[in-house]
Amino acid sequence: MVTEVFTSATYGVDAYIIRVETHIERGLYNFSVVGLPDNAVKESRNRVSAAIKNSGLLFPSIKRITINLSPADIKKGGAGFDLPIAIGLLCETNQLPPGMIGNYVIIGELSLDGKLRRVPGILPITMEAKAKNFKGIILPRENAKEASIVNGIEIFPFDTLIEVFEFFSGRSIPNPFSFDLNTMFKNEEGNYLIDLSDVKGQFEVKRALEIAAAGAHNLIMIGLPGSGKTMLAKRLPTILPALSLDEALETTRVHSIAGLLSPDTPIIATRPFRSPHHTASDVAIVGGGPNAKLGEISLAHNGVLFLDEFSKFKRNVLEVLRQPLEDKCVTIARAKMTVKYPCNFMLVAAMNPSPAGSKKEEELYSDYEIQKFLSKISGPILDRIDIHIHVNPVKYSELASKTDSEKSSVIRERVIRARNIQLNRYQGCKGIFSNSNMGTKELREFCKIDSAGENLLKTATNKLGLSARAYDKILKVGRTIADLLGEDNISPAHLGEAIQYRSLDRSAWI
Repeated sequence: MVTEVFTSATYGVDAYIIRVETHIERGLYNFSVVGLPDNAVKESRNRVSAAIKNSGLLFPSIKRITINLSPADIKKGGAGFDLPIAIGLLCETNQLPPGMIGNYVIIGELSLDGKLRRVPGILPITMEAKAKNFKGIILPRENAKEASIVNGIEIFPFDTLIEVFEFFSGRSIPNPFSFDLNTMFKNEEGNYLIDLSDVKGQFEVKRALEIAAAGAHNLIMIGLPGSGKTMLAKRLPTILPALSLDEALETTRVHSIAGLLSPDTPIIATRPFRSPHHTASDVAIVGGGPNAKLGEISLAHNGVLFLDEFSKFKRNVLEVLRQPLEDKCVTIARAKMTVKYPCNFMLVAAMNPSPAGSKKEEELYSDYEIQKFLSKISGPILDRIDIHIHVNPVKYSELASKTDSEKSSVIRERVIRARNIQLNRYQGCKGIFSNSNMGTKELREFCKIDSAGENLLKTATNKLGLSARAYDKILKVGRTIADLLGEDNISPAHLGEAIQYRSLDRSAWI
């Protein structure tokens, strides 16, 4: 007799159902797990045997045990197979009736004393269980709130193996777990401890941040140390529109796979803000490694990726951002697997214009030294950044001013109005939600300009040597400026401001 227990594992940001087949026969004791298990799955033999014994249940220690994880041609990883393996053994030794087990997806890590511990990726696993018409899912209590995000499937959380045993034996039938997702989502969204009004002066930069937020444009700030670049960037999320429920679920799914969700906060209600150190590798930024893990660009999905000290990142790290910035997704191919991760993020970069620490020190460096300092940032990367803005040191009069600056909530209202205009405009366009996502077809349809605007763009293109991509970026930023003002047409004034945000195209950067 072979007992089948259903569990699930993740592949990329998706999940798939796995059959855990258990077979016990007479012979010298042997406990083998087959079906391309990784080391964590192989080690489950020791955890499962100890957990069953310490729970007061019978473990077949004088039998030959074979566990098969089907389909056998897909690599399995993680400790979430412990509980389904234990349940399969209890069924195969007639300690549990196998009747109702096939109705549930079972997942969880076991400690040696039989306690259940949380596992990553529960949200996509629960979604897959629902899609495959399972009645419910059995999991650790710490994963209950995350799983309850999915409606239409029963969630049964437990603390120990013995509780799961009593459930399947019919001795204890608890009510399915329920959780008010909407209340949690509303309570968590928009909780910021910082505000853009904390920044004195820098009105031109705040204007650029507002335009970037309104159209989801990439932005780079160039200024001397202490001018406020990092402070401004960290406050960008406070003026971004709140995540919609669909965006929140999409973002939560990514963080669930990475195992970054807190048991008390099962849904990501605020836009992610990721700020990796400049010593990060290309694999850490984009993702990869032997198991094709998520990178920072995917963890910033629907949020902001802030690269401080932009010029200090290794050149190869910056170059791997080219394709994700265009495609809004990244495909990681390895010998044994190929996975696709979403990465629709806003890139915000900050850097110094030279190795100097102050304006006076700039004279100590030659043009060659400054050029060498900037050479790590290639033209194609700058071409993919919509808005270039110089951040000048704040004057003393602005620092000492007692006048209150404009609060994030006020700017955010203008940004939301502009975003709503874009959502209505792109209703019939699949996968486009903001001006930065427009393709060639949408540019022709929604970014029409008059003859004066065409002449202005022609002059700018010829004098600045703009690329075709830079030309498109100007049209997109111009469209966003018009949306902020509530105007249907892109005027030469809008285009003129957008051209001003291509300052690095006007300099001999590389």
